[in-house]
Amino acid sequence: MVSAMEPRTIDEMLRTGDRTLHSFEFFPPKTLEGDALLWQSLRELDDLAPDFVSVTYGASGSRRDMTVTITARLAQLMNERLARDPGAHVMQVMGHLTCVSQPVDELAEVIDRYAEAGIHHLLAVRGDMPGGPTVPWVRHPQGLDNATELVRLIRRRNPAAVIGVAAFPDLHPDRRDAALDARILVEKQEAGASFAITQLFFEPDRYFELVDRVRALGCDLPIIPGIQPVTNLGQIERFAALSGAALPARIVSRLQAVGDDPDAVHRVGVEIGVELCEQLLAGGAPGLHYFTLNRSRATREIFSRLKERVPGA
Repeated sequence: MVSAMEPRTIDEMLRTGDRTLHSFEFFPPKTLEGDALLWQSLRELDDLAPDFVSVTYGASGSRRDMTVTITARLAQLMNERLARDPGAHVMQVMGHLTCVSQPVDELAEVIDRYAEAGIHHLLAVRGDMPGGPTVPWVRHPQGLDNATELVRLIRRRNPAAVIGVAAFPDLHPDRRDAALDARILVEKQEAGASFAITQLFFEPDRYFELVDRVRALGCDLPIIPGIQPVTNLGQIERFAALSGAALPARIVSRLQAVGDDPDAVHRVGVEIGVELCEQLLAGGAPGLHYFTLNRSRATREIFSRLKERVPGA
């Protein structure tokens, strides 16, 4: 829990390494009902005192504006909390930014909007084309080619920014080249990135192999595993197919064994998540970043069980 007047930045927390970081990711909703669910989940997960939260960058202009608006509102709420009680827990707030379908001047404008709202933590990713990761990447004529260039742009526009980037334990779906993925992470750090967060994955060995490849290149970039709770088999299979993350047969069989009972699927999925997180923490992962899908139940359950079962989690 952060109790200092000025909360530590994410890179400061990672460098200190004095405890496991926990963070949650949300996305901009499409409807009023979705907006209500988002803020309800944020309130419920705020009770767990996360180190930071992030909001993904929408694929269209309106969703992108919502990302900045939601992120700015969260930052404002944290500032108000700190003003009321300097000893209160304050989580860092991180915005996302992608290269997709945007010229450099629009990207620069968004970076400036984040900074004006007091948001200096940004996750810089190339992003996927409208239609998903299977659609071939096309650079905007006045845009950027990749996340490394985006990191450089953020660093130029906001020298105070703390920049995160994406990592791929199950290989980037465009390249399918493990060695290249590791080299690109090194390039991202050299461009100004302070940490990475992985895409979803299901086999802990894939994470540790990625870390080993990056360390073998002399790169000490902290890599936080991204955790996707498995509570709906069909949904996770779709995500896995899009991301290139293999869904292990042992996980599929455990979920299919209780597939006719939604409550049992949820229960088994949470246990699978806890097992994955335990192995990652035992192997030295610096934290866990939960993809919440704007819902809190599964994340809260995994979080609370880890606290019970893993000292220092």
